[in-house]
Formats: sequence, C-alpha cells, structure tokens
Amino acid sequence: MVARYRELYPAIDGRRRAPLDPDPTSGRTLHASTHGECRVKTVKQVAELSGVSVRALHHYDHIGLLSPPTGGNGYRYYGERELLRLQQILFYRELGVALVDIARILDDPGYDVRAALRDLRSRVASDIARRQALARTIDETLACIDAGRAVDGEHLYVGISAEKQAQWEAELIARYGESARATVDESQRRMQSWSAGELADFKAEIDAIHQAFIELIDAGGSPSSVAAQRLAARHHGWVSRSWTPNGPRYAALGQMYVEHADFRAMYDALHPRLAEFLAAAMAGYARQLPETEP
Repeated sequence: MVARYRELYPAIDGRRRAPLDPDPTSGRTLHASTHGECRVKTVKQVAELSGVSVRALHHYDHIGLLSPPTGGNGYRYYGERELLRLQQILFYRELGVALVDIARILDDPGYDVRAALRDLRSRVASDIARRQALARTIDETLACIDAGRAVDGEHLYVGISAEKQAQWEAELIARYGESARATVDESQRRMQSWSAGELADFKAEIDAIHQAFIELIDAGGSPSSVAAQRLAARHHGWVSRSWTPNGPRYAALGQMYVEHADFRAMYDALHPRLAEFLAAAMAGYARQLPETEP
C-alpha cells in the first residue's frame, strides 16, 4: 500500500521527479510546484495505481469532481494537482462522505489542504477505534454462530454507533411524521428477536441484491426492465423482514437512498449509479404495491 501511494503521489516521498509533461505528444514540459514533481499519468495508469476503476474516474470527471486537463491528442492526463485531489477524494470516500459533499468541500474557496488533512487524520483515528470495536463484535457473532450459541443481544450492536442509529430514526420520524415511530419500533422489535444466523443471512441477502443490481447496471439494463423489477421485488421482500412498507413508503425509501448523505455515500461506494438506479426501480415496483398500510 505504501509503495502504491508513493508511486501515485511521488511528491510525498521526497524524491525528485522529472518535469510534468501536460501533453506527451507536444514536446513541452510543465514544471511542478516546489512541493515535488511527478510525471502526468493517463486514466488507465491512475486506475491501476489507485485502485479506482476507469469507469469511476470518468464519472468523477463527468460530475466535475475531478476533471484533468486534455492533451493535444484528446486524452485526459493527471498531473500532481489532480493526483493530490484524487487522494483527498479517496480519503473522504473512506469516511463515507457522499460525492456531492466532497465536491462542496474541495471547491470551497476557503478550503485549506493542511487543515483538511489534520481534520481527516482525527476523523480516521476515531473511525479506526469504532471499526476495531465493530470487528470484535463480528468475531463474537461468528463464534456464537460456529458454536450454535444464542447471541447476547446486549453486545450484538457494539461498534455500531448508537448516535447514528438514533439520528436515522429521528430523521425518519421528522420526514414521515409520528406514524413512522411505530414502524421504527416494529423494526427494532423484529430484529432484536433474530438469531445470529438470521442476522448473517439478512446481511448476505442485501449484499447479493446489491451485486445483482450492479451487474444489471453494467450490462446496460433499465430500472423499468423485467429483470430490475424482479430485483426490486426481492429487495422489497428483504426490507419487509424488518418492516413492511406500502407503495408510497417504499418509493420514499428509495428516494431517501439518493438524498440522505449516509445512504448515498454507501451506495456510491458500491457503484456510482446504484443509488439512482435502485431508487428508480423501487419507484416502479412501488406502483404495484397497495397505498395503504398492510
């Protein structure tokens, strides 16, 4: 990992590099800043070095989040400035920040790179501590599953932020009114009665549904296609394990996936088009559901 970052961000390792060449066919060079020098890289090279897919890089360019200059041959080339911006994008993505919010942060005229990195460092440290607690909870749950023991409900959600859960619940009630409180309570009641095996199956099912949607998107599918609607029906069945939404609420849930920063960040991390595609498929399937509470 260190070697990969040094190759992608050569200014960081303190070694002197050759001048930047904004267009390899032009014969001209562009000297880097005093922070270091690096050769420009193609989209394919950046994808290989950073682990970000070419498709995602093109998406970042399309939405204006990361738009490298174009050479005389029509190709995009990433210089030091673009590589450092990509690094910061990836840092924020690791912390679950949605792309639209990352763009707002990085494009703020008052944005200070050093101050932002110090803030990111603090947030990463906090996230590491939380994830370590989450890893211990996963290990304990797996141990219970392997031994066939019941899971201690008191320790079932250690590492999963209670503040975050409470925030989501409050937002649901604020968005849909007091009637949503009964839905939240019912969902909690159902899930608290689940065994460790049922929880593991719940997680595995949504992972499989997400992967199936991603494959359909990459294959050029449409949210209104038969395949997408079958997946939406499967998704509605998954949601109904914890609570059973009617048509309007199921459609609203899909819209929440697009609009809510936490959900949007999660779906963007899986596929840049997943949130919108899933929401559109859910809206289509919702029209087949009753409009009243089940």
